[in-house]
Amino acid sequence: MNAGLEKLEAIMAAPGFWDDQENARQVIDEANRLKRWTEPVNVLGGRLKDLAELCELAGEEEDGAGLVDEMASDAREIEKELAELELLQMLSGRDDPRDAILTIHPGAGGTESQDWAQMLARMYSRWIEARGYKNNLLDLQPGEEAGLKNITIEVQGRYAYGYLKAEKGVHRLVRISPFDANKRRHTSFASVFVYPQVEGDIEVEIDEKELRIDTFRSSGAGGQHVNKTDSAVRITHLPTGIVVQCQNERSQHRNKDNAMKILRARLYEHKLEAERAERQVLEAEKKDIAWGSQIRSYVLQPYTLVKDHRTGYERGDVQAVLEGDLDGFIEAYLKQFGGEA
Repeated sequence: MNAGLEKLEAIMAAPGFWDDQENARQVIDEANRLKRWTEPVNVLGGRLKDLAELCELAGEEEDGAGLVDEMASDAREIEKELAELELLQMLSGRDDPRDAILTIHPGAGGTESQDWAQMLARMYSRWIEARGYKNNLLDLQPGEEAGLKNITIEVQGRYAYGYLKAEKGVHRLVRISPFDANKRRHTSFASVFVYPQVEGDIEVEIDEKELRIDTFRSSGAGGQHVNKTDSAVRITHLPTGIVVQCQNERSQHRNKDNAMKILRARLYEHKLEAERAERQVLEAEKKDIAWGSQIRSYVLQPYTLVKDHRTGYERGDVQAVLEGDLDGFIEAYLKQFGGEA
């Protein structure tokens, strides 16, 4: 792997490398991909060499027993680094290192499911914060009584898409409803969709003639200014039927920019579907947001349990999960499905 990287670095240093910009971009992408492996492997190799020398020194010295604690500590750190490298190996999809666009939609059930959508939004916000990622709100439509009708956020951070792709699907909640005066148990559903953020190095052709752009008055928060101007933007991509909208910003221009950002991500995902010969728009793949299609269940009553139905991974501490402790579920998914999107 080091030899391959050295070969690519020699190519990049050669005269005329930038004459063919498309080829140059591919070479740089491949070099960066190899560096993600060579750098941590080389560091880990150095750590192992140091540990071996420490063990040899302990065997030669009369008071070598005093080095045992230090060696044990180093070994634990190396074991942790190996586990992190193993997880990195699972993030091998071509889009895994990218930022992500995450959208949450409530299922049928009105206020119940809209409240569940808001709970999920809070859960992911906590997870994003814990990982040190950046959360950029692109669009939010509040529910009429409580919760959310829709929320779309941009998650910025290395491997954001690689991790969050594990969350794609329908999420089911079972609880005693806070909106039911009779305190009956309710089941609510919400869907989570995750798209890789499309950057300038990926070509996604968008013909302005194939777009229908509508403006309307925002129904969300923002004060009188928002409600009195047509600041919200809805964009329909006519060839695919993909529709995106943004109304979170007061500026129509900002809303249009955010809507185009979401559209580019959606069209890129659609392009990937076409490459997999599935010849249908992304919306056709979505399962009903209802019984039998959930990827994960969150049960608060009559017992407490969160279970992922794809991997079998489960936890009894539901509140910790709802506070963003999702790494166990994500790692279980990556170990089972690896780089699959």
